[in-house]
Amino acid sequence: MDANQKQVSRRTKLKRIGLTLLLAISLGLSSHAQESSLKGIETGDLNRSVKPCDNFFDYSNGAWRSQNPIPASMDRWSRRWQAGEQNKYQLRDILDQLAAEPAHTPGSPAQLTGDFYAACTNVKVIDEKGIAPLKPYLAQIDVIHDKAGLQQELRELHAIGIGVPFNFGSSPNPHSPNDVIADVGAGGLGLPDRDYYVKPEKRFADARAAYLVYIAKIFTLSGSSESEAKAAAQKIMQFETALAKASLDNVALRDPHATDHIGDLASLQKATPHFDWNSYFKSANIEPGVINIDQPDFMAEVERQLTSTSLEDWKTYLRWQLLNSSAGTLSQPFVDARFGFYQKQLAGVNELKPRPVRCAEQTDGLLGEALGQEYVKRYFPPEAKQRAQTMVANILSAMHDTVGDLDWMTPATKQKALEKLATFQVKIGYPDKWKDYSSVKIDRNDYFGNSMAATRFLVADDRSLIGKPIDRKRWGMTPPTSNAYYNPLMNEIVFPAGILQPPAFSMNYTDAVNYGAIGVVIGHEISHGFDDQGAQFDATGELKNWWTSEDLTKFQAKTSCVVKQFDSFKIDGPDDIHINGKLVLGESIGDLAGLKIAYRAFKKTTQGQSDTKIDGFTPDQQFFIAWGQFRGDETRLETQKLMVQGDPHPVAKYRVLGPMSNFQPFAAAFSCPAGSAMTRPDNERCIVW
Repeated sequence: MDANQKQVSRRTKLKRIGLTLLLAISLGLSSHAQESSLKGIETGDLNRSVKPCDNFFDYSNGAWRSQNPIPASMDRWSRRWQAGEQNKYQLRDILDQLAAEPAHTPGSPAQLTGDFYAACTNVKVIDEKGIAPLKPYLAQIDVIHDKAGLQQELRELHAIGIGVPFNFGSSPNPHSPNDVIADVGAGGLGLPDRDYYVKPEKRFADARAAYLVYIAKIFTLSGSSESEAKAAAQKIMQFETALAKASLDNVALRDPHATDHIGDLASLQKATPHFDWNSYFKSANIEPGVINIDQPDFMAEVERQLTSTSLEDWKTYLRWQLLNSSAGTLSQPFVDARFGFYQKQLAGVNELKPRPVRCAEQTDGLLGEALGQEYVKRYFPPEAKQRAQTMVANILSAMHDTVGDLDWMTPATKQKALEKLATFQVKIGYPDKWKDYSSVKIDRNDYFGNSMAATRFLVADDRSLIGKPIDRKRWGMTPPTSNAYYNPLMNEIVFPAGILQPPAFSMNYTDAVNYGAIGVVIGHEISHGFDDQGAQFDATGELKNWWTSEDLTKFQAKTSCVVKQFDSFKIDGPDDIHINGKLVLGESIGDLAGLKIAYRAFKKTTQGQSDTKIDGFTPDQQFFIAWGQFRGDETRLETQKLMVQGDPHPVAKYRVLGPMSNFQPFAAAFSCPAGSAMTRPDNERCIVW
C-alpha cells in the first residue's frame, strides 16, 4: 500500500474466503468496444529527450513532472496523486451539499457526515474556543495523585485513541485466524520511529532538535511559561527515548515471528506486574482470553517506567501526548504548530491544504463508510465494479499459471501455493455491509467533541471484536481511499473504489493502460501473499511454514537478490542515502511479480495479442509506459528521507526502474541492447515469481 500512512504497529485485519481460479479469461475491453475508440497512454507526458532504455522513469513521465511541479501543500505529485486529491475534492463537494441541507434524520449517514464537516469548517467557532475544549481532559491529568490515578488516566486516553505508552486493539490470532484476540503493541512515541531517537546521523539529530522546539511551542500555546515548556520538552524526550530504545526497528518489525508472543492475562500480568490489567479489561468491556504481546522487551520497559519514573514526569508525558494528538482539532495556532513540525520540518511541505479539503479527509478518516455510501453512488457504477472483478480474476489466473510454470519449486510446495491462491478473498469497491455509526452523536457546532466521539466509537468498535469469530465482511480502508492492500492473516486483497479511477483504471481505457496501471497494482497485491512476509502464512491465514526446506532455501536466495539490488539504489540529494533493501523487500517483490503477472494476463486480451500500434506505440510498449506513468511521482527530498527510513515502499522511480530492468519482455518491447541501464545481465536479474 502507498500513501498517507498512519498507525501501523498493530496487525491489519484480513480475510479469506473461497474464490475459484477456474474463470474464463476475458477478452478485455476490446470485446465491448473498439480499441481505437478508447484512451491510450498520455503521449504528452513522455520525455522524448531521454531514451527508454537509459532511464524509463524519466522517459515515461518526465514531461508531465517538469510541467507540473509539486503543489506547496503536497509532499509528492503525479497524475496518480493528483487523482487522489481529486477524490477529496469530490468528497468536499458531497459534504458541502450535505452540510447545506436543512435537516437530516438524526444518526443517518447524511446527518453524521454533513454535521461533522460543517463543524470542522466552522473556523470562527473553533478559533474562538482555543484550547478550551481540551481543558477538562488536561484537568484529569492534573488531579492525578497516585499510581492508581495514573492508570485510570491511561485507560481513558486509550479509549479516545491515544496509545500511551503502549497500543492495544484487536487482531486475528496468527495461529487460529478465525478467532480475534487482544493485541498489545509498542507505542507512545512522537517521532516517526525508534531510529529518530537513537541514530547519530544529521537528519535524525536535526529532527530531535526540531521536535524539542515543537514540544515547547505546544506547551507554550497551552499556557506554560517558556522555561516550563523547555523543561517539559527535555523530560518528554528522555521518557520517549527510553521507550524507543526498547522498541524494534522497522526492519525487525517486518518479521511476523518477531511480534508473535501468544499468551493470556496471567502472562501479560507477569510481564507487567505493576499494571492493573483486570481494571483495564473491565473498563474496555473485554473478557480477556488469548492475548498477543507484540514486543515483550517494550512491555518490560513500560514496567520499568511504572516503577522508576516520578508521577510528575508521567503527567508531563501524558499532557504532551494529549496535546499533540489533539492539536489538529484545536484553534489555528495549534494546527500551525503541528503542521510546522510534522509536515514542513519532516516532509518538506510548505503550506496547509485548504480547510475544506482537510475536513473532507477527516470526515473520511472517522466516518468513512458513512461518507463512502454517497461516494460510490456517484463515482463507482456497477459496470466499473464488474470490469474490475474480471481483471482481478484474469490476473489471479495468470498467477496460477506462473506458479505452475516455476522450474525451481517442487510439486509439494506448488500445491500449497496454489491452495493459498485459490482461497484469496477479493473485495472490490465497497463493503457488502456498511458500518453503522448511528450511535455517534455529532454536533455541527463542536468539531473537537465530534472528533472525540467518533474516535471513541472506532476504539470501542475495534475492541468489540475481541473474543469473537472473525468478521470477514469488514474492511480496513474506506471506499474513497486511493489505495489497496493485502492482509496475510485473512488472505484477502482489497481495492477500494477510490483507486479504481483514472489514471489507474477506467472503462474508457485500452487494455494496455488498464493492465499496465491498475493491473500491476492488482498483481502487486496478489504477490504480497507470496512475498517474504506473506509466504509465511498459509491458505487459512495461519502463521505456519508450508514450504519444503529445499524450496524455502531457494526462495530466500531469490529474495536476497532483491535486497542486494535495492540496497544499491539511493535517493536524490547530496547525502548518499541508500534505499534499505530489507525494509522494501516485500513491496519490491510485489512490484516485480505484479508486473510479470499483469503482463501475462494482458497478453491474453485481444489487444495484448495484436501488433496494432496506437500513437506509434505497440501494445507492449503502451503497457509498460502505463506503469511508468502511473508510478510517476515527483517526491520532495525531505519526504524521500522519511520514506527511506520508515516506508516499506521504495521511492517511486525505483518502483519503475527496478521491476522494468529485471523484466526481459520490457527490454524486448523497446529493443534495449545488452549493457543498457534498463537491461540487467541474466546473472544479475532478480526473478522471484
